[in-house]
Amino acid sequence: MKNKPFGIFLASMLALVLSACATVAPPVAPLPEPVPAAQAQDPVVPKTREPVIALVLGGGGVKGFAHVGVIKVLESHGIKPSIVVGTSAGSFVGALYASGMNAYTLQSVALGMQEADIRDLTLSSQGFLIGDKLQQYVNTQVKNKAIHQFPIRFAAVATDLESGEKVAFNYGNAGQAVRASCSIPNVFLPTRIGKRQFVDGGLVSPVPVLTAREMGADVVIAVDISAKPRTGAGAMGWWGLLDQSINILSQQAIRAELARADVVIQPSVQHADALNLDQRHEFLLEGEKVAQKLVPKIQAAIQGSRERLMAQANPQARL
Repeated sequence: MKNKPFGIFLASMLALVLSACATVAPPVAPLPEPVPAAQAQDPVVPKTREPVIALVLGGGGVKGFAHVGVIKVLESHGIKPSIVVGTSAGSFVGALYASGMNAYTLQSVALGMQEADIRDLTLSSQGFLIGDKLQQYVNTQVKNKAIHQFPIRFAAVATDLESGEKVAFNYGNAGQAVRASCSIPNVFLPTRIGKRQFVDGGLVSPVPVLTAREMGADVVIAVDISAKPRTGAGAMGWWGLLDQSINILSQQAIRAELARADVVIQPSVQHADALNLDQRHEFLLEGEKVAQKLVPKIQAAIQGSRERLMAQANPQARL
């Protein structure tokens, strides 16, 4: 009986321990899953833009129909310029294309054009064509859109008659800009815009590559339809003499411009009469033929520019 209090104490302690063991422990929050090391350290890759492609169309009268053939080939291979720059005949074709025409619509318009559509004769010591009909024809074809409303950025290059400076029209009346760019001295009257007079852009920029670069082009595809000065040609008529004179004067400018292009397309139309519309289908096919041969080179130039832009945006990738 003496041990009864001690027994009661042991029993009480045992009950207390068992009671504590029966108590449910509070839940423990699970540890977060570890983030994979590669995922945690992935660098942010800068976004790169696509190369800005410019199509530059040179002057050359009716030989400009070769430009249409070039455009057909580029479009068929998905090569779409975001800048179009033209001089003289190149400004005519370029304006129609930049206004939103696809290549086949452009071809239809080019082959359907008649001399009467752009011919307005006059008697003047400065020329025998006024240029009003050419201006109206272009504006009709572009649906009276101003240059700055075109879906493709466009510039028509002309020459300031007084200063001899190059002027690139990239805003305003498209027909007027093309008229200025096409105003061959002694053929068309100079085009008056405001207080200034303008003549053919080929006098200062026959294939306006530099203008395309100034507009931000990364890749320049230039189409040169100019003729080299002819040797041993014998007696020349009035137009032949004028054409030969312009060709002689423009050779240095052409070489300087073409040196800045990534790809130069030169359809074999140098033998042609720059005023003979009957040859336009031949010129168009020649443009297609030569452009098709250079498609791989054009694609390589675009890919090379794309890689350079990526390297510039992510310089650490080169280390």
